[in-house]
Amino acid sequence: MNLEYSAEENAFREEVRGFLAEKLPARTAEKVRLGKRLTKQDMEAWHAALNARGWLAPNWPRQWGGAEWTAVQNHIFDEESWAANAPRVIPFGVTMLGPVLIRFGSEAQRRHYLPRILNGTDWWCQGYSEPGAGSDLASLKTRAERRGDRYVVNGQKTWTTLGHYADWIFCLVRTSTEGKPQEGISFLLIDMKSPGVSVRPIILIDGEHEVNEVFFDNVEVPVDNLVGEENKGWTYAKYLLTHERTGTANIGNSAAALAQLKAIAARTMKGGRPLACDPFFAARLARVEIDLEAMKITNLRMLVEADAGAAPGPESSMLKIKGTVIRQEINDLARRALGPLALPFVSEALDEGYNEAPIGPDYANAIASDYFNNRKLSIFAGSNEIQRGIIAKTKLGF
Repeated sequence: MNLEYSAEENAFREEVRGFLAEKLPARTAEKVRLGKRLTKQDMEAWHAALNARGWLAPNWPRQWGGAEWTAVQNHIFDEESWAANAPRVIPFGVTMLGPVLIRFGSEAQRRHYLPRILNGTDWWCQGYSEPGAGSDLASLKTRAERRGDRYVVNGQKTWTTLGHYADWIFCLVRTSTEGKPQEGISFLLIDMKSPGVSVRPIILIDGEHEVNEVFFDNVEVPVDNLVGEENKGWTYAKYLLTHERTGTANIGNSAAALAQLKAIAARTMKGGRPLACDPFFAARLARVEIDLEAMKITNLRMLVEADAGAAPGPESSMLKIKGTVIRQEINDLARRALGPLALPFVSEALDEGYNEAPIGPDYANAIASDYFNNRKLSIFAGSNEIQRGIIAKTKLGF
């Protein structure tokens, strides 16, 4: 694999920088830089700008409105977007459901749902985890019973990110109790406005409402909303999770956070010298930077293989583990570097227009929030312990 960027790739980087300079609203970038809350309208506006350029779904086929970027183009865009303080693309429709529909959905489903994902008509959330089925997803109990041309769904999902904004939810449901647990699961698309769907907020340790519980009480779902075959949902779920786990490597995000950490360490004084000069702190900083650089190469290698037609495999589990560990280490170092300024934040300070006297410098605003929020990274998309088990079975033969 050639680690030097080609002339075409460098030109693409300049194109991305030009697009970000022209289309990324300064107000939105400032909110991201200072850790302020983004509204749904902020995120919708950014999605619309990307879609107008044809860049919202970089890995979709052009036939369905995607950009068909190479692995290197994806990597470049990710780096430049985080460096410019652009909002993340909400992944549930574009990164997770879209590839599943393109590969396993019916022609009618692709024609109906894919354009609506791109133009923002439908916002999606993910219905996988349940109170008794998180990392052990095959033990899920949400039930869908076939009654004529309808499924009747009863059960509960939890940790449903941005479910309070979503129009639709893609759900794993149990349609059979025969055979192995994985063999009785189906993949359903459910309208969140359906009678019997209710959403209850979960407030996380950082004080934010990001995730929810979703309840289904005799919810009727047309059979046409079944993706692929009945009882084959486990196959589609695994395919989706490989894309999600690759995304949780979050290399661009970690690179931007590392740059912020270095700036904090250069400003913070210890014993009359910048903290960056402290041998113990500098060693931890160097170690996490080395790990991040190594993960960049691993990520690019895997994406290049995907470009050549290989399906993401256990390598995505490796990226998920290492990516989350690196991000948490950066959060911890930033918290330690700030000292008292990393005390739990004033929640209102994260709202745009907050005019009270700041507790500390603006770059300290979201450090505590990020630290607490990102403790969950090693759990979602399948806990790191589960990912290690996948690697042991598929690569080490245990």
